[in-house]
Amino acid sequence: MAERSTAAVDVADNSGDEPLTAKADEATTDGTAEAEDTHGASPQDAENADGGRKRSEAVPASPDLHSGHKLAGRYRLEECVTRLDGFSSWRAVDEKLRRAVGVHLLTADHPRARLVLAAARSSALLGDPRFVQVLDAVEENDLVYVVHEWLPDATELTALLAAGPMEAHDAYQLVSQLSQAMAAAHREGLSHLRLTPGAVLRSSTGQYRIRGLAVNAALRGITAEHPLRTDTEAIGALLYAALTHRWPYEDDAHGLAGLPKGLGLIAPDQVRAGVHRGLSELAMRALANDGATASRQEPPCTTPDELAKAVAAMPRILPPEPTFTAPPAYQRTTYQQGTYGRPSSHPSAATQPVLPVPPAPLQSRAGRVLKWAVSALLIAALGLGSWQLAEALLDRTKGSDDTGVTAPDEDDKNKDDKPAPSAEPLDIAGASEFMPDGSGIKQREVANTVDGNKGTHWVTPRYQGFANFGNLPQRKQGSGIIVDLGKVRDVSGVDVSMYRSGQTTTVSAASPDATSPSATADFDQQIVKRTVAGSTLKETLDKPVRTRYVLIHITELPADGTGGYRGGITDISVLG
Repeated sequence: MAERSTAAVDVADNSGDEPLTAKADEATTDGTAEAEDTHGASPQDAENADGGRKRSEAVPASPDLHSGHKLAGRYRLEECVTRLDGFSSWRAVDEKLRRAVGVHLLTADHPRARLVLAAARSSALLGDPRFVQVLDAVEENDLVYVVHEWLPDATELTALLAAGPMEAHDAYQLVSQLSQAMAAAHREGLSHLRLTPGAVLRSSTGQYRIRGLAVNAALRGITAEHPLRTDTEAIGALLYAALTHRWPYEDDAHGLAGLPKGLGLIAPDQVRAGVHRGLSELAMRALANDGATASRQEPPCTTPDELAKAVAAMPRILPPEPTFTAPPAYQRTTYQQGTYGRPSSHPSAATQPVLPVPPAPLQSRAGRVLKWAVSALLIAALGLGSWQLAEALLDRTKGSDDTGVTAPDEDDKNKDDKPAPSAEPLDIAGASEFMPDGSGIKQREVANTVDGNKGTHWVTPRYQGFANFGNLPQRKQGSGIIVDLGKVRDVSGVDVSMYRSGQTTTVSAASPDATSPSATADFDQQIVKRTVAGSTLKETLDKPVRTRYVLIHITELPADGTGGYRGGITDISVLG
């Protein structure tokens, strides 16, 4: 349990850093986040591990707090996970919302306190669910603290890599989701600069989430001359490790063995047999900036956006077919297969009891008379039955000739009167905001659409001038809600309560093999075609579709009577 909880909190990813404080500051309360030296980190990480500071520079001690201390009368510190370089990381409880959170703490006079606050607030404005969200960033009582999500059910990539190399489909999902997420962050001017296995989490639904965006680097004072290239190489290193179970540098790091010394960076398919050729080349293109030569003369990928486009250009890698264990062979009984002339295969088993010999058939005169009597009765019964059947067929044929139409059977009438089975609401595992351009609207209100409460809503802001979300560049494709059913189900319809009438809406479903659909093209099964919805949007399909994810997509909003446009969703039911 300790390992899982530590993986869930953003502990500022200590792998690859040597602490600059005294030995007492190296220790952690549970021993799960001890710092390592810079061996095994990439060249950029090793060069920037101290953020340009000398080792002799004095760093203030981390805040001397204890379990049970409350911040802002709300966040109760529970367990210190890391104490390093003048800051500490804690698992805490938000007593107001009754949920677990993570907290980074440092003194207000720390030389990087202002940078940490600025980085946390910039990261919070991104609002992308692919990143662990910053919930609060405060300076109070000579302390600076950053509060962020705690994901107890997520698994750290370090633990996944420790189990061995990934399947091609899992590695494909890893590089695809990370490159798309970092491309969206860079478009907003945010970099990570510490994208190691400890900074990547995989949720129970298979979605990867990145923690410590901008904050991890600010806590250490790490900067980079080429942040786009640094993050791209980091994604390439993670893909390389997933394919080969080796760290793509000479020194060991993150629980993985490094490459043999003196060979340089060699392609993953030369390190381990059976590696997917396309993914091997993709890893080399992402790491080509570090001196490697890209395969097949393909140009190197120098930005996450270029890497995401290269992944999209690849043929899609499907998940492996599930394997089924063959049932044991059917064992015939001794009576069926016979034992005459064969030795028993179970000499120690108890001897089977001898069955009594059945009596001989009736061979006497009385027996023969009895058999003839029974035969005569059977023949008479068959004759009588045949005569009655013929008479019934003649009567039915006569009735048909008189009217021209055969009267329906009473059972057929009752069968036609039975109502068709009604569709029932399916269980919903979760919901997220549809963000085709990577920017959210009201993500904290998404849960209101699947809570079954008509009094709660997900409501858009008020847009001026244009019904298509104010004609803003980041809202060209609208918004909406993606419903996660938890597993692939047969969906026969939807019943959606809209926040107000007049919203132009479509409803569609993703393909059954989709893992984390996020673009309009991922939802290729239509449930409700483009329509102007009323207060409710109901549709029942003649033929169900197989899917796990259903998108309620709003492209135009109704006027709110004040010159603006606004809409939203109150409740969603997916029928099966």
